[in-house]
Amino acid sequence: MAERSTAAVDVADNSGDEPLTAKADQSTADGVAQNPERDTDSDEAQGSGGIEETEKASPPELHSGHKLARRYRLEECVTRLDGFSSWRAVDEKLRRAVGVHILPADHARARSVLAAARSSALLGDPRFVQVLDAVEENDLVYVVHEWLPDATELTALLAPAPLEAHDAYQMVSQIASAMAAAHREGLAHLRLNPNAVLRTSSGQWRIRGLAVNAALRGISSDTPQRTDTEAIGALLYAALTQRWPYESDAYGLSGLPKGVGLIAPDQVRAGVHRGLSELAMRALANDGATASRHESACTTPEELVKAIGEMPRIRPPEPAFTAPPEYQRTTYQQGTYGRPAPHPGATQAVPTPPPPLQSRTGKALKWAVSALLIAALGLGSWQLADALMDQGNKSDDTKQTQPTDGNDKNGGNTKPVAAITIEGAKEYVASGDAQAPGDVAKTYDGDSTTYWRTKRYNSGPKLAPYKPGVGIVYDLGSAKKISAASIGLRYTGNHTTIHLYATDSLTPSTGVDEMTEIGTATTSGTSLTVKATKSLKTQYVLLWITDVPMAPSDGYSGAGYKQAITDVKFTG
Repeated sequence: MAERSTAAVDVADNSGDEPLTAKADQSTADGVAQNPERDTDSDEAQGSGGIEETEKASPPELHSGHKLARRYRLEECVTRLDGFSSWRAVDEKLRRAVGVHILPADHARARSVLAAARSSALLGDPRFVQVLDAVEENDLVYVVHEWLPDATELTALLAPAPLEAHDAYQMVSQIASAMAAAHREGLAHLRLNPNAVLRTSSGQWRIRGLAVNAALRGISSDTPQRTDTEAIGALLYAALTQRWPYESDAYGLSGLPKGVGLIAPDQVRAGVHRGLSELAMRALANDGATASRHESACTTPEELVKAIGEMPRIRPPEPAFTAPPEYQRTTYQQGTYGRPAPHPGATQAVPTPPPPLQSRTGKALKWAVSALLIAALGLGSWQLADALMDQGNKSDDTKQTQPTDGNDKNGGNTKPVAAITIEGAKEYVASGDAQAPGDVAKTYDGDSTTYWRTKRYNSGPKLAPYKPGVGIVYDLGSAKKISAASIGLRYTGNHTTIHLYATDSLTPSTGVDEMTEIGTATTSGTSLTVKATKSLKTQYVLLWITDVPMAPSDGYSGAGYKQAITDVKFTG
């Protein structure tokens, strides 16, 4: 009887296979619609990892239009190698594109592929392309994974030129932290190369083929952490130099000259960031090449993450503003409209346009403007004289010796904006768990380096359906009229939405839907001002966040949808 299992099942039974931490090297076609992988690069080009000797199994006879589990319709075969094939397919149930690896159930590596896919699915880290299903059915084993149509392989990104220093820094930071997290869970990649690294349209870097790509090819390593760390060093080397750090050409990149050995990236190409060049050399296996730099080698992703954290942050380049194109006059404006076209080859002198406003219409326009200016000057002079006379009369009546009554109303004078002191605050939890209740005071302590943070969410920007929102209730001491609130934000991106509500206490007795909204605002930057749209007084104000941007990994949480706030100030 055919066995069918999803990617969320228990993976305790590996049928005697070796642990998954010892598998991987070069990726299969995992999810870039415009750049399907052609798996022609040699395994030696990676510089590490071995291939087990296995008996060859015939690939299953499949074709475009074939359906698996009456759900996954195969569309295009992007890899066919060593008894397995990889396809771009359509999940007809959820109406989305997916990727599928297929091999016969009697294939020598079928059981290890199933176990690798299930282990990778249980990791659930959004920095990796997710395994969606792992199935054994009808003499076939197939693994279904995400397909990212908006992502681009590092191979394609490096085709025109090396990456800028900031982009290379972001790539190695995110890839190293993701692999460190995977190794903490006992998972290795071992086929980490430019085909396995993707950049999405939002700028997030993602890794495909964790554990699965190695299992498909039967690749193992006695030192999986060192293998993956060296692979990250090779990726950084390629990103900085547009060269592969080995003698063999691979992934569309030229290798290093034969007999020269491994030389630092800043010696291969001028202008390479010195700190990133040293980081690449520390990650690569270079037979002591780092000794002259007085830096120890990084042998695990965790050590590489620590080394990156010790580097000064590399800021993005300043945006370049191009000058607008020069204004081009049309033929009609040049005075040649209606004239016969010049003969080919004949040089025609462009007639000089007449001085402005010399036509009959122009003269009439000048007279009209002059008349309006004279009338305006006359009217202004009359109003000024009248105002001076009124002021003189008022001065005579009051004799200018009486003190001014502070309660007199002066028309046109606006009341100055006053800052409102925050007396206390408490996190408001509408459903589920709290975010960081112990950090609410950091939002108004006057220190912009301290924050209250939300948790990381896998989908966004809208927090629903995970949560209706997250926020903090502020106590203003007494009922006060709110005119605006300014909030500092930690993460940029599309987008953050914040609402202000008037409520009855630090622990509101009603839900958000029953509160009175003061105002709302949305931003993609690091600061936001919410202006009141209603005139009301309240002692308690709920700051309610419903949308958060995609933010990169940092020292507090991984990449995902999240936000942090600081410097909350209310004005009346």
